Amino acid sequence: MNSSMIGKIEKAHRYAREPERVQIQAIESTFRGGHDEYHVRFDDGAWNCSCHTFSSHVIGTCSHIMAMQQMLGTMLPANARFWEEEASPLKAGAAVGVAG
Repeated sequence: MNSSMIGKIEKAHRYAREPERVQIQAIESTFRGGHDEYHVRFDDGAWNCSCHTFSSHVIGTCSHIMAMQQMLGTMLPANARFWEEEASPLKAGAAVGVAG
């Protein structure tokens, strides 16, 4: 492998440790939940999920979206993160029993 490529690989590793460099504008995914597969999408500043909870509740989120927000973290625009780590019951050490 040539030295130019080694430098690029090292730079890629450094970037991978700095997720705040990335700002996701749109993403579409399939989420394997406990009961079914769901289609989760973030586009044009809005979240959408094919699950029943998302379509039947007015809260604008569901466990699948919240999980994606945790996974993507700072790569999402601030207004796309309903989930904030500081508000996490797990962070405070509380037990959580939420079915998704």
